[in-house]
Amino acid sequence: MNNRNFTPHLAAVLSAMLFSAAALSAQPKLNENNIEEVLAAMTLEEKISVCVGLGSGESLGGITLSTKELVEGAAGTTRAIPRLGIPATCLADGPAGLRINPTREGTDKTFYATGFPIGTALASSWDVNLVEETTAAMGNEVLEYGVDLLLAPGMNIQRNPLNGRNFEYFSEDPVLSGKISAAYVNGVQSNGVGTSIKHYLANNHETNRLDGNSIIGERALREIYLKGFEITVKEAKPWTVMSSFNQVNGEFAQQSHKLLTDILRDEWGYEGIVLTDWCNKPQTVKSAWAGNDLRMPGSKVEMERLYNAVKSGELSEADLDRNVRNILHYIVKTPRFKNYKYSDTPDLDAHAKIARKMAAESMVLLKNEDNTLPLKDVKTIALFGATSVDFVAGGTGSGNVNKRYVVNLAQGLENAGFGLVSDLKEYNQKYVDFMHADNLVRKAGTVLLGTVKVVDVPLPRTYIAKQIANADIAMVVLGRNAGEAYDRKVDDDFNLTADERKLLTDVKIEAGMAGKKLVVVLNVGGVVETDSWKNLADAILLAWQPGQEGGDAVADVLSGKVNPSGKLPVTFPINYVDHPSSKNFPTGFEFRGYSWEAKNWNLRNLDYVVYEEGIWVGYRHFTTNNVKVSYPFGFGLSYTEFEYSKPVAKVAKDGSLQASVTVTNTGSVAGKEVVEVYVAAPSGGLEKPARELKAFAKTDLLQPGESVVLDFTIQPYDLASFNEDTYQWETAAGEYRVYFAKDSECTSTSAVAKLKTASTYQVKPEK
Repeated sequence: MNNRNFTPHLAAVLSAMLFSAAALSAQPKLNENNIEEVLAAMTLEEKISVCVGLGSGESLGGITLSTKELVEGAAGTTRAIPRLGIPATCLADGPAGLRINPTREGTDKTFYATGFPIGTALASSWDVNLVEETTAAMGNEVLEYGVDLLLAPGMNIQRNPLNGRNFEYFSEDPVLSGKISAAYVNGVQSNGVGTSIKHYLANNHETNRLDGNSIIGERALREIYLKGFEITVKEAKPWTVMSSFNQVNGEFAQQSHKLLTDILRDEWGYEGIVLTDWCNKPQTVKSAWAGNDLRMPGSKVEMERLYNAVKSGELSEADLDRNVRNILHYIVKTPRFKNYKYSDTPDLDAHAKIARKMAAESMVLLKNEDNTLPLKDVKTIALFGATSVDFVAGGTGSGNVNKRYVVNLAQGLENAGFGLVSDLKEYNQKYVDFMHADNLVRKAGTVLLGTVKVVDVPLPRTYIAKQIANADIAMVVLGRNAGEAYDRKVDDDFNLTADERKLLTDVKIEAGMAGKKLVVVLNVGGVVETDSWKNLADAILLAWQPGQEGGDAVADVLSGKVNPSGKLPVTFPINYVDHPSSKNFPTGFEFRGYSWEAKNWNLRNLDYVVYEEGIWVGYRHFTTNNVKVSYPFGFGLSYTEFEYSKPVAKVAKDGSLQASVTVTNTGSVAGKEVVEVYVAAPSGGLEKPARELKAFAKTDLLQPGESVVLDFTIQPYDLASFNEDTYQWETAAGEYRVYFAKDSECTSTSAVAKLKTASTYQVKPEK
């Protein structure tokens, strides 16, 4: 059947919708209780239109509103059917805050959103309550700006440090990712708006992300890459799941019945909708059959494919009805369906305070020799590095936020009462202004390519010495940015540039000769190499990309107003090649104007990446194989000290593992502590990592001498590993050692519990 057969039907529907008042009054109007009635009243064309959305600025006659007519700058909409009371709903990007246009034609009013800390920073807090508080504020902006669905959070595993989009994601560990993601979803959705957890599945690199094939063994797929999504689906019930661009084991994720139906719905009990990432792939019909309800941004071609498939019997109308039914259940929950009168005036000032609090709580103190921090008896700082002015609040691409302002570090330090050496401050600002004005920094040309920050250049040693002579302490800020559509590089990105290394070394030498200390602030979105230069610094603060309040939040920690309590959600290796995934990560290609150009590629074909390391991702590899690291997963210092005591682990009558530990602040200042619970399985059976994170908790603020008992519950299923031979989850009987740890290498406090009975958990076998 050719495409011309679809158009007359669509025209007839439009005509009836626009001109027949009698028909309008005779039709049912959608509500929460008549979805089946409305579904029965829909024509085939209308059902198809509901399953094919619109991108930014598109419209199709009277069948929908364009995104511009809803919320300018939103990513897309679903299509409306006015005769049945079905409105268009609005979908907009996250995940560090709502992404819409800040200005609009015909008004002087602005529509800025709050720039919150990046996903990796949220996870570094290890604080599900604070994450939920933060994303509740984020969700309020979604609601008050008239958006129905936030396309966030991103929660792919940080398999490799070079993934350009790692800043959007949470961790290398699925339990931390899943728990933080669940808190994120609960916070946003508490406002009556939806989320879309993404990118399902295995979108672990940006190189050739539209078509690349992630080849993953079943055990790694289940234990590492699916587990975080499973936790979020079960604990937070996100309204939508976004299927990724890429293939998984030879089949596009958005067309995989195994991923979208067998696992997501049948095994996990998911009841929301699945929508595609923003692309129009062939095999539209297969994706609809597989359980991908909504295609975004959609096209007439996709509508024609679905129409012809139903008419020919290739796709059953029952499968189409299932998808439509799911979408209608989503629509009736939305603010737009409920005619919510959004204000366009969220409380940005209040939300900025929450963003600042979140940023400070997420920062990780990596080094603090001789209590260099918090800064005491410091009045003036010699602040080096272009990033001190060209501060990176967040990554580029769809993870960016159009925010009112960014507090850079120079401003933050001055706001906190510190003085800056004026000549150096003026130099930094003029250098950054010159680089931007002369277009020497790549500008944001599309939604995919964002601004790359200004790079540092060496300074004369005599100039450095002069600046330090006028200060009480030296500080160097090192920055990185990355984003959607391209991956990072090893040289001059993961590793320091030669100019950065020289600047850092020269500042250290001159500061040492002047008897002054050096503090390094890392303003980065992902892991960077630290082992070769960390000995130069007296203190290192990892600030991540902390959002619009970043400068003030960094100053809060440096000054001691906030005691740092963040812990690393990823491992910082000594060398990039220490990661087993470095053998097959696609590092040999560069993005050049919508095409990929090979650069010394001799490892793997661009079309596929084999996840040869299996389950040995991140700390699972480093701890099990005793590979030394620069900073281990879970690491983070404080301005005080904490002691763990009275470890307990036992198996309750219901079969769950019950554990507890007492945490005492043995230092001299108030602080918070994260307790990480790792479990080592009994020997025999499947090969297991030395220990795996199974639970965690963060204390409230503990005063010096104050103690608290933290309790943990771990279910037998949470201890299970996936057996590829029997195609089931298995929990072995035997002794389980439970570690109450400060990081993944800490094994000093533990207890043992004996699980007497083994357990198995069946899953749907592969066809």
